[in-house]
Amino acid sequence: MSSVNDPISDMLTRIRNATMAGQRAVQMPASKLRREIAGILVKQNFVEKFVILDDGKQGLMKILLRYTDGEPAIQGMVRVSSPGSRTYSKSVRLPKVKNGLGIAIVSTSKGVLTDFECREQRVGGEVLCKVW
Repeated sequence: MSSVNDPISDMLTRIRNATMAGQRAVQMPASKLRREIAGILVKQNFVEKFVILDDGKQGLMKILLRYTDGEPAIQGMVRVSSPGSRTYSKSVRLPKVKNGLGIAIVSTSKGVLTDFECREQRVGGEVLCKVW
């Protein structure tokens, strides 16, 4: 695997490419942040599940993608905040993704949460990405 400047963008791109190719699973290097994002995708039913595989280094994360009648559950993903241009938002100003049909994933002081959880807990943070 090559080194990447933005591991979240790399993760989103790998998932997006795998869904466009109709693949059932995608692998990538594991990290704590990637695990938290994958956990949210599982909880929100965008992916089936994820497992961490031991490779003797940092580990590999394998994400099993969800399809319904041949259509991927993930219709789109976009990175909002990037290393060169961070995007922060208060809980009341968090974006609604596709009129509530999608989610925004936010890194907060209480961990990585969805936009709905942020509004519920009244906490803001860095908007990492949007998924629909």
